Amino acid sequence: MTPTRLAAGVFAALAVAAPFVASWLVVPAALAVAAAVVVDALLVRDAPPVSREVPAALVRGAPTRLLLRLAGRVQGRARLRQPVGPDLRLFPGESEAALEAELVGVRRGSHPLPRAVVRVRGPLGLGAWTHRACEEAVVRVYPDLPGARRLAASLRTGRFREEGRRTRGPIGLGTDFETLRDYSPDDDVRQVNWLATARLGRPISNQFRLERDRDVICLVDCGRLTAAPVGDATRLDIAIDAAVAVAAAAEELGDRCGALAFDAQLRRSVPPRRRGARDVVEALFDLEPVPVDSDYERAFHELTRAKRAFALVLTDLIEPTAAQPLVDALPVLARHHAVAVASVADPDLTRLAAAPRPRVAQDVYRAAVALDVLAARNAVVAELQHAGGDVVEAEPGRLAAACVSAYLRAKTRARL
Repeated sequence: MTPTRLAAGVFAALAVAAPFVASWLVVPAALAVAAAVVVDALLVRDAPPVSREVPAALVRGAPTRLLLRLAGRVQGRARLRQPVGPDLRLFPGESEAALEAELVGVRRGSHPLPRAVVRVRGPLGLGAWTHRACEEAVVRVYPDLPGARRLAASLRTGRFREEGRRTRGPIGLGTDFETLRDYSPDDDVRQVNWLATARLGRPISNQFRLERDRDVICLVDCGRLTAAPVGDATRLDIAIDAAVAVAAAAEELGDRCGALAFDAQLRRSVPPRRRGARDVVEALFDLEPVPVDSDYERAFHELTRAKRAFALVLTDLIEPTAAQPLVDALPVLARHHAVAVASVADPDLTRLAAAPRPRVAQDVYRAAVALDVLAARNAVVAELQHAGGDVVEAEPGRLAAACVSAYLRAKTRARL
């Protein structure tokens, strides 16, 4: 129970008038106002019914509607407020009678949504009572699932593109013969079935299908380097978006998909399974970076006895010294699996290295440092390629599509 601003204003007015008015008038007036405040607040001491509509799952960075409203009539005037934690954003945060706001998940994971707050003012506007409404809830913030579904749908319809170019291999997107069909001008000459062409008197092509029942494993590095920010997200956020996209693509193409998250220890493990994209999402969506160096050798040894698979290692290559353990351990993985190493290209470094004519000395120093970092990164990339890995680098918005392209290339070349 608390007085309102109106009651505070009345008490302030009485205090100002006290030196000029007889005390036998001021004191009873103040007591009367205090009694009115208490009675006014007691009239609204019963908590009003409130309903809250909020989705149980969000996508990181995507706004979702939250609705908070009174479920019945209230004697006075009510103001609704929904508090949120630091990992959620709500705008607006409070409103009269009904609150319709946009809820945005800033970080992946499971985040508590506290109880709503209803402040009801009495009919006189002098007293108010604050109530807690609804129950505490848990909101799960997932990675970029809509983007992963779009990529999977583009594979299904044959319209997958990465960086504006259609991805297609020399023999379609597979090596398993499926059927014969009429020749298309876009077909590779190696697809032409010359015997069928001679027999029918018109060009005939072989139609190949994608190999199925292959294993795809996404190895997600959760070490200290993945905590570095890239725009509004971390490198780990972007890596998990890419892992989810590859898992969705593998499920769409009939392959088994799994995941392994690690830092100095093994954090999560999902063995490859049919229709395993959902399990991969559930295993990875709440991972957070750990301030330790990653143990690549230990993680890679976990897969040495597994069936040959496409292994996508999502990590960071920005620091050559920290990347050296990855270079040393990669041959262990490449002996048993088709390996691709994916990393986010830092757009700020690229911008500094390609900056126009410098205007001040600081511009020269920034460009020199950026060029040195990129040169060291290129040296690491060359060592990884020499060790048997296919290196994938792309800007944050394109990494998921680039990883799917690497997976399709491995299938095209029958490396799985």
